[in-house]
Amino acid sequence: MERQSLSAYDLDDTERELAQMVRAFADEVVAPVSYEADRTKTLPLDVVRQMGELGLFGLPFPEEVGGQGGDYFALCLAIEALGRVDQSIAITLEAGVSLGAMPVFRFGTDDQKATLLPDLLEGRALAGFGLTEPEAGSDAGATRTTARRDGEDWVVNGSKQFITNSGTDITRFVTVTAVTGETAEGRKEISTIIVPSGTPGFTVGPAYDKVGWHASDTHPLSFSDARVPAANLLGERGRGFANFLHILDEGRIAIAALATGAAEGCLEAALDYAATRSVFGSPLSSRQSIQFMIARMRMRVHTARLAWHHAARLRDAGRPYKEAAAIAKLTASDAAMDNARDATQIFGGNGFMNEYPVARHYRDSKILEIGEGTSEVQLLVISRALGMEG
Repeated sequence: MERQSLSAYDLDDTERELAQMVRAFADEVVAPVSYEADRTKTLPLDVVRQMGELGLFGLPFPEEVGGQGGDYFALCLAIEALGRVDQSIAITLEAGVSLGAMPVFRFGTDDQKATLLPDLLEGRALAGFGLTEPEAGSDAGATRTTARRDGEDWVVNGSKQFITNSGTDITRFVTVTAVTGETAEGRKEISTIIVPSGTPGFTVGPAYDKVGWHASDTHPLSFSDARVPAANLLGERGRGFANFLHILDEGRIAIAALATGAAEGCLEAALDYAATRSVFGSPLSSRQSIQFMIARMRMRVHTARLAWHHAARLRDAGRPYKEAAAIAKLTASDAAMDNARDATQIFGGNGFMNEYPVARHYRDSKILEIGEGTSEVQLLVISRALGMEG
């Protein structure tokens, strides 16, 4: 599959070398510990540290802030290569960059960047982004968490849920969206506030018992008069929601890359299993029904990869990419879920056993149709791009 996943696409030498390097790291370092990490529901921080040493967390950031001087396409290549063997590790990288470091880089003050970015870009620290609440998921404008200015502090009250990278031993802070007032038009003024780990009144709840992504760190958060300095405002006051929408658009490309990797991992596993599994005296792969199923799996991987490549190239070229990102995310998440289902079917009873990667992909892939904007939200974005309102 490597000859198809690398050489058949428009990658330059640097991009191809990066993809090969991360692919090898995924096979040699990530894959051997994935089953145990999934079984024990533990994020392997040693793997995260090694990812930092490889420079993966700094890929899309300029060298002057401690990054690798690459672009978003490079980050997505790495995420795809990791997603092929372990979605939990891939989402740890994606969230660590897109939701942890990128908001600071995009909207932070010089002091915030100098203080927070070095450890984030080296993989020595992680950060989360608290957007989702019990009553505010796709409808993020329904945010109820508040931040009240009190002298030289912000006082934060409220709760967040499903927050990635929020409770690890190396989590440095979470950035939360909060209502900080009211606009002249009477709407909620939403801003983003940096809340360091260990802040009194900031509580990280027990980790969720999830269907999938077991090794990914995910917690509910609560804030009870959590007091942080006024300087912890991230970006312009009242621009928190608008700024996050920008972050969300490019995050959808990264999720599409992750989903493409997952779809390819299922394809590779199905190919290998069908070639070695004998039924009624002949290889499973000799049966046309299996051949057609695997051919469709290959088609989905190819289409998903083209979609995220296109969106990432548009983003890096400074061209509009909102619709392309939605198309990529929708296409790739469908591909991951469909390929996981088909691979599990090809594996038969073995596909129901957690020791096989296809079982993990089957559990993991469903969230790809939900996180970073549900499939229905992507359809809404595409519909609006076509000029349809409702």
